Amino acid sequence: MWRLNIADGGNDPYIFSTNNFVGRQIWEFDPDYGTPEERAKVEANRENFRKNRFKVKASSDLLWQIQALKEKNFKQTIPQVKVGDDEEITYEATTRAVRRGAHFLSALQASDGHWPAENAGALFLFPPMVISLYVTGHLNAVFPAEHRKEILRYLYNHQNEDGGWGLHIEGNSSMFCTTLSYICMRILGEGPDGGEDNACAKGRKWILDRGGVTFIPSWGKSWLSILGVFDWAGVNPMLPELWILPSFLPIHPENFFCHSRMVYLPMSYLYGKRFVGPITPIILQLREELHTQPYHEIKWKKVRHLCAREDLYNPHYLIQDLFWDSLHIFAEPLLTCWPFSKLRERALQKIMKHIHYEDENSRYINIGNTGKVICMLACWVEDPEGDYFRKHLARIPDYIWIAEDGMKMQGFGSQTWDTSFNIQALLACDITDEMGPTFMKGHDFLKKSQVRDNPSEDFKSMFRHICKGAWTFSDGDNGWQASDCTAEGLKCCLLFSMMPPEIVGEKMEANRLYDAVNIMLSFQSKNGGLSAWEPAGAPQWLELLNPSELFADLVIEHEYVECTASTIQALVLFKKLYPHHRKKEIEDAITNAVQYIEDTQMFDGSWYGNWGVCFIYGTYFALEGLAAASRTYDNCLAVRKAVGFLLKSQQDDGGWGESHLSCLNKKYIPLEGNRSNLVQTGWALLGLICSGQVEKDPTPLHRAAKLLINSQMEDGGFPQQEITGVYVKNAMLHYGAYRNVFPLWAIAEYRRQVPLP
Repeated sequence: MWRLNIADGGNDPYIFSTNNFVGRQIWEFDPDYGTPEERAKVEANRENFRKNRFKVKASSDLLWQIQALKEKNFKQTIPQVKVGDDEEITYEATTRAVRRGAHFLSALQASDGHWPAENAGALFLFPPMVISLYVTGHLNAVFPAEHRKEILRYLYNHQNEDGGWGLHIEGNSSMFCTTLSYICMRILGEGPDGGEDNACAKGRKWILDRGGVTFIPSWGKSWLSILGVFDWAGVNPMLPELWILPSFLPIHPENFFCHSRMVYLPMSYLYGKRFVGPITPIILQLREELHTQPYHEIKWKKVRHLCAREDLYNPHYLIQDLFWDSLHIFAEPLLTCWPFSKLRERALQKIMKHIHYEDENSRYINIGNTGKVICMLACWVEDPEGDYFRKHLARIPDYIWIAEDGMKMQGFGSQTWDTSFNIQALLACDITDEMGPTFMKGHDFLKKSQVRDNPSEDFKSMFRHICKGAWTFSDGDNGWQASDCTAEGLKCCLLFSMMPPEIVGEKMEANRLYDAVNIMLSFQSKNGGLSAWEPAGAPQWLELLNPSELFADLVIEHEYVECTASTIQALVLFKKLYPHHRKKEIEDAITNAVQYIEDTQMFDGSWYGNWGVCFIYGTYFALEGLAAASRTYDNCLAVRKAVGFLLKSQQDDGGWGESHLSCLNKKYIPLEGNRSNLVQTGWALLGLICSGQVEKDPTPLHRAAKLLINSQMEDGGFPQQEITGVYVKNAMLHYGAYRNVFPLWAIAEYRRQVPLP
């Protein structure tokens, strides 16, 4: 049976930590763990997911839930609440619902104070890891039989009815992920016609019916070239020489969005090396299975711009194709001939210097899974027996998550992000006397997870921003600052500083709070908005060079309404408690941030959400930020328009439900059948409450609260529905914690702020 280990560094000599592994969460298979009843329960949950996989495609994180509730010996003893159609909601009923949810949520907290939860859903993350480990010869050592079984389970569970796999678990089938998933199954031991319900045959048919893998988008072409199922001649150039250009040039990679930079950095190394893994019998079979013509007859130069229509979210302009053609025809042949080949050697050396720097400063976790896998492979190509590669292997478990639908690869961990929301939801419940130990541990986790130092040495020359005082999205060892994570972490620590230390622990030292404020201020752009990972400011026209057909807004960093709103809330609270620290700067930052939010409002009163689905999410954050800055329904037109948007989109059952298609199409699209989603209902209810809707007309609030209360399950949690996270417009993310956090938080705020009988 699988078991999650917390804050465990293990005995691997190649792993190290800055905070004794606080926040680390790694799964291990223990054949002796669990009773027969518990194992039967796990199998029943797996079977139930399998039966309903086309109705609810995201897991409910039941393996961790079973373990956590067992370790806490949790039994829900507070009676369930149901409010009839003709009944009024009472204070007593909401109190019971809040207490039930709070105690259940508290039971899911780990021993180190954080809330473990899945943060996955993208289907292009695991196959590259499998490919890399296969190429390096470490696949069976890293993923023994039980791991491979669960990886395959996940692939089977998320294959679409048409035989393909989407970019994410709720997406329509794509050439990119269908090809990668097919290859993954074959490498893991399935035959050409193997797999559950003929998974391989169905997947291969989907690919061949659309012209074969020459139509895979550029990221896929690179991975297939590494594997030996494609040829580098069919890949658009990724010139390593970009990294030795003068840094003042706009096209220098230091201007790139950090996640893109950390993908194209190691990929340009592999491209520059023209690295191809061992050509094994499976590779030769894949060449026959995935192409529509004999491999040796393919005209590789003619397939560079091919892309299946299912994958073409970000089409290339003709001028961009001409740009790639020019590099391929003129620059690449020149740079591979002496004496210009010396430039390539120098560029490759510089790239590896950057990779090693990033690896060490992130404890080999890296900024995210996509970059980590390629950096790991580059380290192996440089030195197959070297310590760099072995340190990478030691951190692979940090990205793995297991639930009833199988083993998946997370894009990141969301430990700090989820914990800050869990804490704020429990604080809103206003039952501190029942939550003391939970708050104490959560506070301790946040204090231990704050980044204490900037990146090493001359970090600016390595294209890194300051990070001292920040909180990351995942854990302290990751080291990558994020503005909204810092704001949410700071809010929690400031709220705890106003509570008795015997309940929540000693408050954080003032200088550490100052460090957090300093880094938040550093993210603000001239337009008042805040970026996420690094300050924005690169020329917008660089987005025209986006090499990816799959993702938009990938080249440079941008400002985001959510990051801006979170920062406003944190700065307003900080200013209240520390009124003299950088007073003028903070006041100006708040004023400019509010202006940015007002300036970016959509015509219908909503805001586009960049990290959640979608307009409901963005509007919730915007309203929270505006409310913190004393903008109300009465004195702010933006608030009135936002309230109008939310009220107009409320469903007949009192809830809200928005499709992930809103993110792609950049317009509000309700869920099919006008269904409600409880997480999005929680966001909308929280937004309306903070906007002052209770004074105008509480009826919409009562309707939403009734839906949430009546949807609470026997254990105190809430059912899993559609996934509600997103990044780069087109990649949906499943935040496993959200289903239990935001509905509870909304009910708690409703109880606190809406007069009830």
